[in-house]
Amino acid sequence: MDIVLDNLPFLFQGAYYTLLITIVSMFFGSVIAAIVAVARLKGPRPIRWIARAYVSIIRGTPTLVQIIIIYYGLVDYGIKLEPLTTGIIALSISIGAYLSETLRGALQAIPKGQMEAAYASGLTPFQTMKRIIFPQAIRIAIPPAGNTFIGMLKETSLVSVITVTELLRSAQLLIAQYYVYMPFYLSIALMYWIMSTGFSAILERWEKKLSIYV
Repeated sequence: MDIVLDNLPFLFQGAYYTLLITIVSMFFGSVIAAIVAVARLKGPRPIRWIARAYVSIIRGTPTLVQIIIIYYGLVDYGIKLEPLTTGIIALSISIGAYLSETLRGALQAIPKGQMEAAYASGLTPFQTMKRIIFPQAIRIAIPPAGNTFIGMLKETSLVSVITVTELLRSAQLLIAQYYVYMPFYLSIALMYWIMSTGFSAILERWEKKLSIYV
């Protein structure tokens, strides 16, 4: 294990990029999910079709393929993105599709009578969604959304194929240098587990906190 301890700073740097990609992609993916979920429920028919097609295409194709298309395919059209930017864009688009279905189901679980009561009290559709519907839907969506977030944390390893030096890529570089496999792979497995457990704890606390106010 001495070889792992000597290279912990390099592995921690990879873990930092893993967390960075995860958190930023979670944020933008959540924004995409909210827009798509509302579009599918409330948008005009052409918008609903576009939103449905987006979800179908993204969920029906591997995330790895999406990353490769964005990084290598867009070059054919004169668009060259940095590896880190590509990883964040691809994972945001991917998680947005999955989260949109989770959020759409949560929104549909809210009784329609609450929306009608809000309209009757003088709230606008936007105010109703912001103050009444979304807070309840978020609480319903947190458990399945948490699984999606944790899954995405592990999917960040896919961006190693476009040379982003996240946690898996860091281990691969060290293995290429020392020709030792098991210590590095076991170390990053432990680090993934610690990060996943931390995310689970944060989401559980958030869910309990929301249950007090919702």
